[in-house]
Amino acid sequence: MPAPIRLRELIRTIRTARTQAEEREMIQKECAAIRSSFREEDNTYRCRNVAKLLYMHMLGYPAHFGQLECLKLIASQKFTDKRIGYLGAMLLLDERQDVHLLMTNCIKNDLNHSTQFVQGLALCTLGCMGSSEMCRDLAGEVEKLLKTSNSYLRKKAALCAVHVIRKVPELMEMFLPATKNLLNEKNHGVLHTSVVLLTEMCERSPDMLAHFRKLVPQLVRILKNLIMSGYSPEHDVSGISDPFLQVRILRLLRILGRNDDDSSEAMNDILAQVATNTETSKNVGNAILYETVLTIMDIKSESGLRVLAINILGRFLLNNDKNIRYVALTSLLKTVQTDHNAVQRHRSTIVDCLKDLDVSIKRRAMELSFALVNGNNIRGMMKELLYFLDSCEPEFKADCASGIFLAAEKYAPSKRWHIDTIMRVLTTAGSYVRDDAVPNLIQLITNSVEMHAYTVQRLYKAILGDYSQQPLVQVAAWCIGEYGDLLVSGQCEEEEPIQVTEDEVLDILESVLISNMSTSVTRGYALTAIMKLSTRFNSTVNRIKKVVSIYGSSIDVELQQRAVEYNALFKKYDHMRSALLERMPVMEKVTTNGPTEIVQTNGETEPTPLETKPPPSGPQPTSQANDLLDLLGGNDITPVIPTAPTSKPASAGGELLDLLGDITLTGAPTAAPTPASVPQISQPPFLLDGLSSQPLFNDITTGIPSITAYSKNGLKIEFTFERSNTNPSVTVITIQASNSTELDMTDFVFQAAVPKTFQLQLLSPSSSIVPAFNTGTITQVIKVLNPQKQQLRMRIKLTYNHKGSAMQDLAEVNNFPPQSWQ
Repeated sequence: MPAPIRLRELIRTIRTARTQAEEREMIQKECAAIRSSFREEDNTYRCRNVAKLLYMHMLGYPAHFGQLECLKLIASQKFTDKRIGYLGAMLLLDERQDVHLLMTNCIKNDLNHSTQFVQGLALCTLGCMGSSEMCRDLAGEVEKLLKTSNSYLRKKAALCAVHVIRKVPELMEMFLPATKNLLNEKNHGVLHTSVVLLTEMCERSPDMLAHFRKLVPQLVRILKNLIMSGYSPEHDVSGISDPFLQVRILRLLRILGRNDDDSSEAMNDILAQVATNTETSKNVGNAILYETVLTIMDIKSESGLRVLAINILGRFLLNNDKNIRYVALTSLLKTVQTDHNAVQRHRSTIVDCLKDLDVSIKRRAMELSFALVNGNNIRGMMKELLYFLDSCEPEFKADCASGIFLAAEKYAPSKRWHIDTIMRVLTTAGSYVRDDAVPNLIQLITNSVEMHAYTVQRLYKAILGDYSQQPLVQVAAWCIGEYGDLLVSGQCEEEEPIQVTEDEVLDILESVLISNMSTSVTRGYALTAIMKLSTRFNSTVNRIKKVVSIYGSSIDVELQQRAVEYNALFKKYDHMRSALLERMPVMEKVTTNGPTEIVQTNGETEPTPLETKPPPSGPQPTSQANDLLDLLGGNDITPVIPTAPTSKPASAGGELLDLLGDITLTGAPTAAPTPASVPQISQPPFLLDGLSSQPLFNDITTGIPSITAYSKNGLKIEFTFERSNTNPSVTVITIQASNSTELDMTDFVFQAAVPKTFQLQLLSPSSSIVPAFNTGTITQVIKVLNPQKQQLRMRIKLTYNHKGSAMQDLAEVNNFPPQSWQ
């Protein structure tokens, strides 16, 4: 078989391919030749074939069939074979494939090899793709190499130890003794890798972090030697001694000094030296300064040092490199909350970044500018931000407008300035504002009574001939409808009033209605404004009627409905029109904390009754609400009306139907009733429905004595009473269940039934567990309506689990105090 081509020749051949198909054909042909060579166990050219296979893998072609050949090369005694074999293993194998475990023994042997370069290959491979199983097996060999005197092996062993710790964190303590001595090494490569190892251990273990804090003086000394040392050609980069090691030490100091006063104090001086002595003309120095700033901001540093760090970021903002400016803005944005005054000194430079051509820098500068706004600089900052809003790209306008709204609401020096600012935003970027911008501005205008004439005049002039900014047109239409009389009368004192007639005002609103740029919502605002003007203007009522009647046949359903209703006001309810369209009162912001069952109508509270649906015909599964139908004797039984669905399964529906076998229900035979024979009782809506989420009464009659309704087996049930002075037919009973035994009572359920002349509503309990040793109680509220003032009696049923057993008991309560029902 002829000798295979060399790697260099393969690369040259592949580069001559003119198309992807031609390249693919060459690769397939060479892969076939490599497969044939592998099948023939050709040891002479195995290394060359694997090298070519790795190049194909780098081009994106499959090379998995060379995995076992890599293992054979690793087992070879030649260094050249081992080098290609280990490189192939790192590229083609990972811990998801079981083949990699076959390398464990070879790596162990090579870690103990007499040649340092072979040991280095084994360490690199283990540190790159070693699985947790391999790391456990070989951690001992890595720890031995950490203690060797050979600096070449020590730096590779330190990096391999980092990988071992990431895979098997519990092996961290094995490397602790060797790690302490690594910082005494003079070789910068070993120092660098030892700092990486220390950083990894400190980030993963709080115990290690506390242990290594005593190394801070040693790290400070190393860093000081680096910045004070003279020129060293071996480590010099752009005039700075080993910047990579400096950056690594600064990151480790940041971790060690975080939330620790002593460590922070020990590194304050060296951080100040690095910040003042580092050359900033080259990017290398800027990298070190940036890490220094991050360290100063993260530890408990002195205030003067923090100001120095922010000044460094301020100098970064003047740098020509866009990346450095972006990094500075991002860092200032993180520190503006803690060092607001120091960042304020660079406000002009930050605002200048709003004019940068780079969109990323613009966005960061905009966010930082809003963070710097306060009551002292609101006018100047808003002027700059409004200028930015006018000239920025469309993707910035929404966020910028939102930020201006929030800042103006928080720091506005006057209502007029606030209104002018919001109107400027709507004029500039009205199409990009949030949905709540219109109602918020309307509320602001409504509450600024002294500004009504000024505002309606400004808005009228703002929309003359320009309806492109729909939110602005909506606010203007609303204000013209509310304060059109002030506009016509020319009562504006803040600026020179304009002369406008009633017909000119209606012309504007009608042109909004017919404009192609007007949305359905805007047209609704305009039509409502025209309708309001029928009570503000005197000479144009007939014109308004005509406009309203025209839109009664509009194809827009919303507009048509408004017009029809307004027409009805003119025709049927004209006597009510002036009252219905009177000026809006001052608005108040209402924040809701969630749904409520109370409906507010004209300032009065209305309970919303539960809907009562007729029961279905035929046999139905009986709900727990009717489980207590025959708890009381006689034919005067009323069911419990629950306030919320119960979590009890429906299969328990018939539990209580035969509690008393001799009870006869209305319309039922004398035998014990079955679920199918339960009479369908239609109950009226309960009068107190909807009040469960509010205080029960504002006028409570107190002084009604409480009673003990049940006391047995450690369980005690007490009743307390409340009655309303305005509705004495209502009694509110609060039950309190306590447990004096040594174990909790779980799954506690309280049920009750009353005679038919009463109505009873049982609200949800506070819990289902009655704590032991009287350490807590369950409370539950019962509402009873007693319109006939009859003596109250009640049958209760208790179920719960206690000491692993299900308990159940019945009781009758007849000792209600007269004050609770008379």
